[in-house]
Amino acid sequence: MTTVAMSAVPRQDGGYPGPVPWRRMVWVIWRQHRLSVGAVLGLLATAAALVIVEGLQLHHAYAAVSACRPVGSGACQQVASNFSDNNAFSAGIVAALLQAIPALIGAFAGAPLLSREFESGTFRYVFTQGIGRIRWTVAKLIAIGVVVAVAAEGFSAVFAWAYGPLLGKDGYGYSSLTPTFFDLLGVAFAAWTLAAFALGVLAGVLIRRVLPAMFATLATWSGLALATALFLRQHYRGVLQTTNPNIGPPARVISQWWVLHGKTAGLTALSAALRPVDVRVVSSGVVSPGPSTPQPFDPIGYLLTHGFTQVTSYLPGSWFWPFQLIEGAWLLVLSILLGALAIWLVHRRAA
Repeated sequence: MTTVAMSAVPRQDGGYPGPVPWRRMVWVIWRQHRLSVGAVLGLLATAAALVIVEGLQLHHAYAAVSACRPVGSGACQQVASNFSDNNAFSAGIVAALLQAIPALIGAFAGAPLLSREFESGTFRYVFTQGIGRIRWTVAKLIAIGVVVAVAAEGFSAVFAWAYGPLLGKDGYGYSSLTPTFFDLLGVAFAAWTLAAFALGVLAGVLIRRVLPAMFATLATWSGLALATALFLRQHYRGVLQTTNPNIGPPARVISQWWVLHGKTAGLTALSAALRPVDVRVVSSGVVSPGPSTPQPFDPIGYLLTHGFTQVTSYLPGSWFWPFQLIEGAWLLVLSILLGALAIWLVHRRAA
């Protein structure tokens, strides 16, 4: 498509028309990107509907746990264990799939936002219409970015309600600090979605082609999210250690190891201790009972009674909101920096 650059038409008094008002710019942006905005809202609405259906089933199943009396009895503990066993795995799969939502929004809403204009050449026409490249870029980033962040936060609230019974409130299922759940809760999901959107916009400005920018957004966001979940997040505060063998939700367990006589016990020491009861240590935390192993057999209890101590590094559940605020803050700063860099590049390289 060939575009024609035209100078602004002078007014009858000899001057030139002033800049287009922000209100009119927002209306033009809405007309231009209403399909993309509708796709984002439709994606989040569809995901929210699926989560609500799952949440209704979870809350119905959890009613048996909350109604069980006396709390702490063996029967009630069995009811709670059954609830967790029957629902935790499927919830984990759903949460893992929902991780893709911010990346998809960044790729399909952020990456084409400016790259489509550059790829088609229509940006040359836009800059002659009393808008200006900086105002044009800022208006698009703010208008679409705000809608994306608000919609993402709404979905996060629905997700938190739906999976509340499994998120460590009473020690069932998962800790809310578990990586596949943490960034779908609180302010983190909106922050990750906004960062993916800003990343997509920057990729579009740098590459100026829609499809390559989309793939670059998906790859870069995935690497950032994976690095944060595996390495960065647990260092927001120093992890704690405990010798309580029953540590679990709402705390998030980072790692566990055995200590004997003040030194870390390896697989050889564990195998030697369990050999008298015909138990073989397959790997760290995994044992294989033999034919002569007494039943029922508790390997952890056995090791504890034979001089071993289990040490666990963990993050307490009370750190959820401090971690949310830390992650939300640096992602917001990152989004602003990415957006600012995109604006600067448009200003410097648009011609």
